[in-house]
Amino acid sequence: MDEHALRELAEERLRALAGPGATLREDQWTAIEALVSGRRRALVVQRTGWGKSAVYFIATALLRSLGEGPTVIVSPLLALMRNQVEAAARAGVRAATINSANMQDWQSVQESVAAGTVDVLLVSPERLNNPDFRDTVLPELTASAGLLVVDEAHCISDWGHDFRPDYRRLRTLLTELPEGVPVLATTATANDRVVRDVADQLGLGPAGGETLVLRGPLDRESLHLSALRLPTAEARLGWLADRLGELPGSGIIYALTVASADDVASFLRERGYEVAAYSGRTDPAERERAEEDLLANRVKALVATSALGMGFDKPDLGFVVHLGAPPSPIAYYQQIGRAGRGVRRAEVLLLPGPEDRDIWAYFASLAFPPEATVRQVLGALADANRPLSTAALEPMVELSRTRLEVVLKVLDVDGAVHRVRGGWVSTGQPWTYDAERYERIAQARRSEQDAVLGYLNTTGCRMEFLLRQLDDPHASRCGRCDNCTGRGWSAEVSGQASSAARDRLRRPGVELSPRKQWPSGMSALGVPVSGKIAAGESALPGRVLGRLTDIGWGNRLRGLLGTSPDSQVTDGPVPDDVFDAVVQVLAAWDWPARPAGVVTIASHRRPTLVRSLGERLAGIGRLPLLGEVEQVGDGARRANSAQRLASLWQGLHVPMELAERLSTVDGPVLLVDDQVDTGWTMTVAARLLRKAGAREVLPFALAVTA
Repeated sequence: MDEHALRELAEERLRALAGPGATLREDQWTAIEALVSGRRRALVVQRTGWGKSAVYFIATALLRSLGEGPTVIVSPLLALMRNQVEAAARAGVRAATINSANMQDWQSVQESVAAGTVDVLLVSPERLNNPDFRDTVLPELTASAGLLVVDEAHCISDWGHDFRPDYRRLRTLLTELPEGVPVLATTATANDRVVRDVADQLGLGPAGGETLVLRGPLDRESLHLSALRLPTAEARLGWLADRLGELPGSGIIYALTVASADDVASFLRERGYEVAAYSGRTDPAERERAEEDLLANRVKALVATSALGMGFDKPDLGFVVHLGAPPSPIAYYQQIGRAGRGVRRAEVLLLPGPEDRDIWAYFASLAFPPEATVRQVLGALADANRPLSTAALEPMVELSRTRLEVVLKVLDVDGAVHRVRGGWVSTGQPWTYDAERYERIAQARRSEQDAVLGYLNTTGCRMEFLLRQLDDPHASRCGRCDNCTGRGWSAEVSGQASSAARDRLRRPGVELSPRKQWPSGMSALGVPVSGKIAAGESALPGRVLGRLTDIGWGNRLRGLLGTSPDSQVTDGPVPDDVFDAVVQVLAAWDWPARPAGVVTIASHRRPTLVRSLGERLAGIGRLPLLGEVEQVGDGARRANSAQRLASLWQGLHVPMELAERLSTVDGPVLLVDDQVDTGWTMTVAARLLRKAGAREVLPFALAVTA
């Protein structure tokens, strides 16, 4: 097929996809021609809404018409997959997905691909190392694929703002592609370093070569950027309640934590707005329903965490508001890029908070662990000489489940471990801890955080600032942002909204669900428990004053408990304002029976705080202070549930005097501590108290970590 005929066919497919008046951009055609005629590898870095998906759907249609195999698209989020399946259908391309949410369909999808009735298969990066998929499905796909597409390609790079270990497996896939299979990588957020890194990786393998890089201007004229500093969380939430109705159309309100997303959504609903919360913890069916409601403008906003970041396509999105700043200007650009694609004006507003740095520090603490800890993982797998599941491996290492999963993925990509049915095995291959690389990455993250503060403080053009962070050679003054125009949003908050926000944020009390199941593999640590926690040994549902991640009580509790990165713990009696809020929580607690006594848990870090809290609760409730559960050992928090439980199993003790007093109490005991992290301290202490004679145990603490 000659170039003219090929382009005519491409234009025809575009009109089916985007409407009768659509025409291909020159870079779109350059990419399509390179893939279809040149069978090249290309990286397209273009703003959200530019039409990157049109490139791969049209290229797929053309390659299929030439008799080539199906396109495989590696796509990171389920919401994005759903959008892409619908878009493919408009282009006359039959698409299907394999991901964690449709396991029941995998067999039929694989059969459809083999039968040639599917043109595009979208897979999540996690599927690339699922043993069944990797060993049985992927080799056949690799051999028969007509095109490989890597969506959100910045995830490949260590330097990308959303690096994912699963994406690094694409390096192996690229080296195994047969000669003549084109590859397309796309992203809207890549600076020079990420572009070089991704382009180099695309050139891997005998079928590689020089990567074609197509990079366009990232500015979008519809976006109007502003930043507004408000003094308190109450002011920010009250401001939003006052102004949400003034924002155009429907949009997204980003929050930094799941807790704040839930709290903000709840408050805005109380103020009469149709909004929904959306996070990684939201039930999949509920998430899909929320996406559909926003697409159909049935809600004013989704109050979302970054779980929605790359995974949503709504051309008429009218605004994006951030309650709290993301830790990277590139991540910020990624999220605001969802707005204004199909409208003349979209409002983009950042409302930073004093807790932002604490939250950044928390996520930074989850970075790749020190060498000694990683060597623990390798040693445990080598000694086992058999596959170990993540749950079985967890008690043997000083890592939380989440961090252990990341370490295993990185070690797998590096060739040191291998995922098989039943878990993970050591390959026996030598492995080097690249400390220099990990420190460079950590330094890059710190620089990104400094750049966010620079964005907030700049008196220059905000869009130009963001685009320079992305090394956009077209970056220039936008003429639209609050700094360019001199017209920003008013910081005024009505008394009614401010008062309502203060009441909502200062409303104390969060339910504390008891642990139901013992961790796996405890026998390896000398702890004789497994399975469900017996009803006669467990606690009842408890309460805490607030979460450390709350935008209301969180700030007060982080300061009191010394959990902020720069804070120093100063032990002392419970402050009056905190105790008054505790009393409110107890007054509102719908316990099955009133407590008949108070027991505290001995604290290594804050003994005076916990003891005074127990004494004052006993005094105001006219209850006997029965004593305290003693704690021996260093009191250090362990990295995961299994090791934490093993430490507490040996370290917690009910003294004889306390056991004797428990026998005299006819009713539940209130078990008091300062902070709940994993929940195992309360669980073990409650078990000991039940065995010592307590009828029931009601846990109470000032704070819960999340």
